[in-house]
Amino acid sequence: MASEHDQTMTNQDLRETRGRPENPAAGTKSQTGQLDRRLSVAPMLDWTDRHCRYFLRLISRHTLLYSEMITTGALIHGDRNRFLRFDPAEHPVALQLGGSDPKDMATCARMGADWGYDEINVNVGCPSDRVQNGRFGACLMAEPAVVADCVAAMKDAVSLPVTVKCRIGIDDRDSYGELVDFIGALAQVGCDAIIVHARKAWLKGLSPKENRDIPPLRYDVVRQLRRDFPDLCLAINGGIKTLEQATAFLGDLDGVMIGREAYQNPWMLAHADRIIFGDDDPIPTRQEVLEQFLPYAERQLADGVPLSAMSRHLLGLFQGQPGAKAWRRRISENAHRPGAGIDVIAPPRPLTLPADSPKDAP
Repeated sequence: MASEHDQTMTNQDLRETRGRPENPAAGTKSQTGQLDRRLSVAPMLDWTDRHCRYFLRLISRHTLLYSEMITTGALIHGDRNRFLRFDPAEHPVALQLGGSDPKDMATCARMGADWGYDEINVNVGCPSDRVQNGRFGACLMAEPAVVADCVAAMKDAVSLPVTVKCRIGIDDRDSYGELVDFIGALAQVGCDAIIVHARKAWLKGLSPKENRDIPPLRYDVVRQLRRDFPDLCLAINGGIKTLEQATAFLGDLDGVMIGREAYQNPWMLAHADRIIFGDDDPIPTRQEVLEQFLPYAERQLADGVPLSAMSRHLLGLFQGQPGAKAWRRRISENAHRPGAGIDVIAPPRPLTLPADSPKDAP
C-alpha cells in the first residue's frame, strides 16, 4: 500500500500530466504576489466542485474560485483524493474547511497546502442543522475565541492566506458590538481576509435556503466594518447579481463574492476580467467556452466520471440564447444514461452565434 506522501505525489503527478486548457488561467496572483480577491465565486455545497470550477475558469481567468465546504472529518478519515483533487487550470482556487478543532483545522490546512490550493478558508456562515451538530459553520459566530484559535493554528501550519467567511450575526445575537468583537478576535490573530455575508443567520426556524433570502441584507453593516477596521482585508457577499454592483462595492471594500447568480447565470463572469481586473484579452464566446470544456469532459469520462456529474454545471451557459431550452432538455434527458458521451453536451446549430453577437453581452 502506498504511503500518504506517495498518494499525494501520485495525484499531483496526475494533475500535472493533464496540463492546461487552450484558454488557461492566467491571472493567479496580483502584482504584489498576493491573491487578487476583487471578485470571487462563493463556496456552494453540491455546486462548486472541481468540474464546476474548471468550467467557470474557462469563462474568467482571474476570478478567485472556492471549493465546496469540506469537513475536517472527511479529510482526516475519508478519501482525500476525492475531496482535494483539482486541475491546475483552476488556479486561483481556495479550499473551504468546516471544523472547530484547532489541531484538526491545522492538519487539514496542511493537506490543502500540500495539494496546491492558494488559500484556506474557514466556514463560519453555513446555518444547516447538520453543520451545527458538527459544531462548525454559522453557530461558531457565538464562539469568536474558538474561531480565532483555529485561524491561529492554521496560520502556524501553512504559509498560505487563511481567511474566514461569516455572517453579520446569528439569531438574537446580532448586535454590531458582538460582530465587532468577532471580527476583532480574528484580526488580532492575523486573519488574512474576512468575507462577510451581509445577512444574519437564523439557526432555528429557517432552512439553509430560507437563510439565503429571508434575513434582510445589511450592506451598511459591512461598510461600517470597513470604517472600524481600515487595515483589514474585507470582502462582501450576499445578493450581488451584476458586475456593476460588484464594481460599486469595490469603491469601499477589497473584494466581492458572488454566489448563486454566478452558478445559475455563469456568463455574467464573461466580462469580469475586463471590467474588474483590467485584462483586455479577447473574451471567448459561449460556444468557444463549451468547445474548450469538451476535451476536459472526455478525459474525465475516460477516468470513469459520469457525464451528469459535469453537465449539470453547464446548464446556465446559454441562458436566453436561441435553442438553449432544447439543449438543456437534451442534457437533462440523456446525460444520466449509461455510456453518455460528449455529444450530449455539444451545442446544436442554433446556438452557433457570431463572435460579436449582442447575445453574448453580459
